[in-house]
Amino acid sequence: MNNRTATDTIKGYFYQFDYSIKRILEASNEKDSIVIEGIEDIDIETATETNAVQCKYYSKTEYNHSVIAKPIRLMLGHFIDEKRKGNKVLKYLLYGFYHSGHHKLSLPLSIDNLKNNFLTYTTKGLKKYHHTDIGASDSELNEFISALEIDINAQEYNSQLDVIFNLLKKEFNCTEFESEHFYYNNALNVIKQIAVEPDITGRKISKTDFISKIDYKTILFNQWFLEYKGLTNHFKALKKEYFTGLNSSPFDRFFLIDLDAPKYKRAELKDLILMISKKWSKISKRESKPFCPFIHINGIEVTELIELKKELYLEEFFFIDGHPFHGADFNVKSLLKKPNPENGIVLKFVNEINHLEEVLRESNKTKEIYQFYFNSPYYVNDNANLKHIKIQINQLRNIKEII
Repeated sequence: MNNRTATDTIKGYFYQFDYSIKRILEASNEKDSIVIEGIEDIDIETATETNAVQCKYYSKTEYNHSVIAKPIRLMLGHFIDEKRKGNKVLKYLLYGFYHSGHHKLSLPLSIDNLKNNFLTYTTKGLKKYHHTDIGASDSELNEFISALEIDINAQEYNSQLDVIFNLLKKEFNCTEFESEHFYYNNALNVIKQIAVEPDITGRKISKTDFISKIDYKTILFNQWFLEYKGLTNHFKALKKEYFTGLNSSPFDRFFLIDLDAPKYKRAELKDLILMISKKWSKISKRESKPFCPFIHINGIEVTELIELKKELYLEEFFFIDGHPFHGADFNVKSLLKKPNPENGIVLKFVNEINHLEEVLRESNKTKEIYQFYFNSPYYVNDNANLKHIKIQINQLRNIKEII
């Protein structure tokens, strides 16, 4: 598969997933549900009917009857089977975006149009008549036409995304950034997870459950979202939203850094610490309210933290960690000592996560927490008055690109 074909294929998957998200958000009843890869690509179930949807995105393809003929034959086959079993008649929707050729399709379908353009085909040099092969009567074909909707004027990829973002903004009363990076990211993750469930019951989700599962503000390192957004663009957006102009305000900022132990390199972590200190410390004499950041390193061994501090100290990098003398217990007031040009403090280590709670209680400044994690957030604080940004990463150097 060449790169262009691969990109088009990925976009096709996204379009289908996005359509699923759009339909569940548009559902009028909280109990309405969708099924991914059920009867068709997406089944939409309400209290009164089931709509089986074949959803395709052909941005470079001209519409021809042959493009949708096979899906229509499969839909007819399902319709006839269910009808003859005495089961409830479904609704069928063939929904697609095409580059051109829309004028070729004449709607509503007539029986002759259905037979000639969609049910008659040639395979291995032989002409086949699908309606004859399955014994479908004209009466059954008319009933199928009534149950079938064809829409080849589907929304363009980005237009559909805009609709989704607006639906999410309305649902969660949030900003454009939040709708995309929190809720859409979460929604893609949920759809991706249920799409691979082996049992059809696992691929079904109600609007209530869907909204509940995406209603949290954590930046996920979601591969599907990053395929859509692009890793560089994703990092740029996070930097713009959270880390542009931070050093203009004398806040207490806490950077919580997770370690991936098998990949840990001291030099990489030290470089990151120096970068954070340089960007978010201001202790010059011109600064009326000097400040510097706090750092907690999650998952680091005590002995390794000591060795890291030794290197920083030998390089005349001035920090404090809340222990005023050798052997002393942690003292929160010691850690909250104000930095200034005389003491040269440009960083404050929070050695243990439980010390963070004490510091937050004692600090009388505006407080912001930026938590970077690999698998799941390791610090929970849902105080509504506290800015707490949680960002998933897959390697330590991601942080440098974000901040």
